[in-house]
Amino acid sequence: MARRALVKMPGFDSGANRVLVYFGCADRAVEAAKAEKVGGRIQKPKTSIGPYRHIALVFDTEGNLIGLHSMR
Repeated sequence: MARRALVKMPGFDSGANRVLVYFGCADRAVEAAKAEKVGGRIQKPKTSIGPYRHIALVFDTEGNLIGLHSMR
């Protein structure tokens, strides 16, 4: 089952094609470490989002911000 959500984040203006894509993964810490290993960087480490579990925000090697979501 695919999950979707719209999230308002402080520091980011709405509109102008600003979209943050979240990728579901088994463990966001593992995926964030992989991004860092190949030249990306972690913008926001593991953060609890309550009953919705955890997220991390990562810049890829081209400077795109992506979200990682995991249940642990």
